[in-house]
Amino acid sequence: MPSSPLPAPCCTPSRGGGPIRLLDAAPVRTGGSPDGMVLLPGGEFLMGTDDREGFPDDGEGPVRRVRLDPFLIDTCAVTTGRFAAFVADTGYRTEAEQLGWSYVFAGFLPAAHRRTAARVERTPWWCAVNGAAWDRPEGPGSSVADRGDHPVVHVSWNDAHAYASWAGKRLPTEAEWEYAARGGLEQARYPWGDELNPDDTYRCNIWRGTFPTRNTAADGYRGTAPVDAFEPNGFGLYNVSGNVWEWCADWWTTEHPAQRPLPGPTGPATGSAKVIRGGSHMCHKSYCNRYRVAARSANTPDSSSGHTGFRCARDAAGPA
Repeated sequence: MPSSPLPAPCCTPSRGGGPIRLLDAAPVRTGGSPDGMVLLPGGEFLMGTDDREGFPDDGEGPVRRVRLDPFLIDTCAVTTGRFAAFVADTGYRTEAEQLGWSYVFAGFLPAAHRRTAARVERTPWWCAVNGAAWDRPEGPGSSVADRGDHPVVHVSWNDAHAYASWAGKRLPTEAEWEYAARGGLEQARYPWGDELNPDDTYRCNIWRGTFPTRNTAADGYRGTAPVDAFEPNGFGLYNVSGNVWEWCADWWTTEHPAQRPLPGPTGPATGSAKVIRGGSHMCHKSYCNRYRVAARSANTPDSSSGHTGFRCARDAAGPA
C-alpha cells in the first residue's frame, strides 16, 4: 500500500525528527477484568464519510462497508487514576518522563512560562515544557490530585500500548473505534446525530469561542473533563467526540482498499505515525473540526501532549 502524507500538525504536535520507536510493552496480565467495558456485536457498518465539512486529504472517505467481529471496548478513556495504578504496579516511566518534556497548551501556563517556553513554529499555541508529564500535566508545580477521573494525557502510543498490555487488553483498531463511536447511528456526523448542540444542549467538550485566543468554556470545561461527562452514545461510550484525542492500533494511511466489505481492517503493516481519533477539548470548527465521528488524524508513536489519551479494547473471546 502506498505511503500517505501525514495530516497538517494543527491538532497534535509531533516530536518529529527522530527514528520511529515502538517500545516493548509491559508484561501482559491475562484474564484482565472487563469491568468498564461494553460488548459490541460487530457486523457490517459504513465507515468513513463524504461529508462536506470533512477533510478529504485526511482520508475520511470514501465511505466503505466494513465487517467486524464482536469485541469489547472501554466505555470511557483511561483515567489518571487507573494509569497511576499501572505505574505503581510496574514502575513504568512514560516517554515524556524519559525524554524530559511534553507539549502543553500555552493558555494553561503562567505568563512567565509562556514567555520562555519553546513554541511550535506553525502552531505557536503549543509549548514544549520541560517536566510536563502525565502526573504534571502543565509542568512542574501542577498535579492531577483533583483529576483522578479525568483522562490521562501526555501519553504516547507506546505508553498506551504498554498500559493496554498490562491490563490484558489492547488498543482498538481504527475501524473498531469508529464503529463504537457511532453508537449504532449510520453515517451521522456526531455520536448523537447531525446537530452539534441539539436543543441547545452541549454534548461534548470542545473549544467554545474564538480559537486560539478565547475559550468561553460554555460547556463547563476549559481543559479536560471527567471521562464520564456528558451523555453517552447509543452503545454507552462517553466522550468519543472531544475531550482528548485517542490512540488507535493502526498505522496511518489515506489509501483504503476497494474490497467490499472490508473484513476487520487493521491498516498498513508499517508506517511513520499512528492513527488518533475523536478530537479534543481544543478542537473548534473554524480550525480543526475533527470532533466529527469520521474525522481522523495521526501522530508519531513517541509523541505526547496535554490533549491526547486513549481507551482500550479486547477480543470478545478473551484477552488480546
